[in-house]
Amino acid sequence: MKLTLRVWRQPGPRAPGHFARYTLDDVRPDTTLLEELDRLNEWLVTLGESPVAFDSDCREGICGACGIVVDGRPHGPRPGTTTCLLPMRAFEDGATVTLEPFRTGAFPVVRDLVVDRGALDRIVRAGGYVSVRAGSAPEANAIPVPRDAAERALDAATCIGCGACVAACPNGSAALFVGAKLRHLGLLPQGQPERARRVRALVAAADDEGLGACTLHGECAAACPKGIDLSVIARMNREYLGDAVARWWRGDPSPCPLPKGEREKKKERVESLIPALSPEGRG
Repeated sequence: MKLTLRVWRQPGPRAPGHFARYTLDDVRPDTTLLEELDRLNEWLVTLGESPVAFDSDCREGICGACGIVVDGRPHGPRPGTTTCLLPMRAFEDGATVTLEPFRTGAFPVVRDLVVDRGALDRIVRAGGYVSVRAGSAPEANAIPVPRDAAERALDAATCIGCGACVAACPNGSAALFVGAKLRHLGLLPQGQPERARRVRALVAAADDEGLGACTLHGECAAACPKGIDLSVIARMNREYLGDAVARWWRGDPSPCPLPKGEREKKKERVESLIPALSPEGRG
């Protein structure tokens, strides 16, 4: 096979970038895109040029480090496949393949195809874990967990935090990522005590990182290499709204500090969703 790679080159976060073209001969269909990038870099080094910077680690579709936009699609044209496992037979002989970094405001470009995805780490750090004392591992049948709940929790746990959902979303939203973390922990007994606090913390952290709001375009689910679907977002919204209603009913302050004008708008939105719970109707 013969391919032309059209690669985004950017020497630094503040430096201007451009596309550079490289022609690859004798490409084997069973090699992966990252292996061909390795081969390209070896050739560039022999010429005394700067190699193309890109992230990778496990190269087994597990770690999520290898995210690249390939021909306009995060991770490339094959559904359910990460960039590191994308075979060259996915492209036609003689094709031009465009490689770009994940372009979203929350993921600034570091160099070439490398972006800083620390925003996702900070979201998890805000509450994507179980901090209550759970003791040692219990006997397997001591706490019955419905099979459906266990399977849905494990499906959500397959999220590798690659950021493809954010890169694919026209709003730059991380709702699929946040929803997956919330379902993973919220469906299991160990995650129940902190469920309300967790949804508040993760949603607030995503807002603080400047990630966009979800408008259910569905691009995130289509780009997710692990096949996580939109139901995790529906559950996240349901839990967040339920907690907001419970706090409003108790008279608790807003869980997310907002300017006074925004607090009033948010209160009006919540009250419009629950007219039966208006102050006059409490009885």
